[in-house]
Amino acid sequence: MVLLDALGPSGEYRTRNREIVTSTAGVPVAELSKVAPLYVSRTIGAQRKVAPLPVAEREKALAAAADIFATGEIGGLGFDAYVELASRISGVPIVVTRAGARNVAGAVAHAFDAVRPAQPIGAVRDWREERTRAGSAVWTRRGEVFAVHAAGNGPGVHGLWPQALALGYRVAVRPSRREPFTGHRLVSALRQAGFRPEDVVFLPTDHGGADEIIRRADLAMVYGGQDVVDKYAADPTVMVNGPGRAKLLITADRDWRDYLDLIVDSIANLGGMACVNTTAVLYEGDSAPLAAAIAEKLATIEPLPTEDERAILPTQPVEKAQALANYLATKAAGTTALLGADQVVAAVGDGYAALRPAVHLLTEPDVDRLNIELPFPCVWVSPWSREAGLAPLRNSLVITVITGDDDLIDSVLGDPTVSNVYRGNHPTFYGAPEIPHDGFLADVLMRNKGFIRD
Repeated sequence: MVLLDALGPSGEYRTRNREIVTSTAGVPVAELSKVAPLYVSRTIGAQRKVAPLPVAEREKALAAAADIFATGEIGGLGFDAYVELASRISGVPIVVTRAGARNVAGAVAHAFDAVRPAQPIGAVRDWREERTRAGSAVWTRRGEVFAVHAAGNGPGVHGLWPQALALGYRVAVRPSRREPFTGHRLVSALRQAGFRPEDVVFLPTDHGGADEIIRRADLAMVYGGQDVVDKYAADPTVMVNGPGRAKLLITADRDWRDYLDLIVDSIANLGGMACVNTTAVLYEGDSAPLAAAIAEKLATIEPLPTEDERAILPTQPVEKAQALANYLATKAAGTTALLGADQVVAAVGDGYAALRPAVHLLTEPDVDRLNIELPFPCVWVSPWSREAGLAPLRNSLVITVITGDDDLIDSVLGDPTVSNVYRGNHPTFYGAPEIPHDGFLADVLMRNKGFIRD
């Protein structure tokens, strides 16, 4: 089995307390060292004692780390072997895992480019710049140590936090037990590229250790469900990436048939596991034909093992897959099941199952159902009217609005519970460095200070 040690300020640390990491088929593939809260406390204390590397060194090291991550052998694993293991344990199809890992490499290489759009035009990064003589804002860090509780639903979550390194933070990463390989590989690559052990650490730990990371860091980013959102709702130092509840709205002046491929892609791309996958489709008109067309397309996706290059659907151990299907059946009671919970679980051998898409038609935009997000292609289709207004659209990470109505775009964009709005032929999972995901990360990490000098 692969040994995934903690990576602390003194290098690799193999603990007595180790956890077996298994594939979705239940096969042990790795041993993960788990550090204690005391080790967490001492590690973050050590991170505080070092100043950031100079900007030029950070930029050079990030570029080198991207190349090492994408091409090097780390911990005995080349890139392809790493992708295979990450796919097998997370249940994310191997094609999706590979693409996500390559995107991480690209994000690390361009971490400096990604933070620039967030910098206010009236601010400078360095007080030594000439225009501070006349007075200006200086864009500065809010703290020194940034903690990350990573998710395990694909490598892509590790593409964001390297921006904190670009800004001079030292970073502490707590990986998901569901997929610790990407975090371990990236932290190792960053160290090989020139970052010091104190600059970025890899701290697998239990819940007690996880809480200690949050307590000891200045700022933190966590991923999780509504329970995690609720836990940190009152803590301004914690940025929460919770459920996406992404939606797609089509108004009556547009023919949904022209956008059917876009709709299906928004639902099923990335295995339907990402926060940016469409959870609900709303149509200003009779939504039954639209729901039927979506179901017809999604029904053609073949359930395959995770490692199959043709696989699109995620996998889970059969008992976990059945638990998800049972939950869906309960929540979908009273709706019209075009692809129902009874057909979700598709055994693919060796004790694990692919999760087939689910499509349910609502008679009205039931807000509670529209916001039920599950880790596979699962969509609620509903009629929408001007009388229903914004209520069914709220609390969404992203909404794609297909409409000719400028006033509607103004309304959706102005709603404080909606993070991103895409107009027209753009899938809900679309992303680019210049487009914030849920605000720019630098919005949380940085602040402006007034400065003037002689």
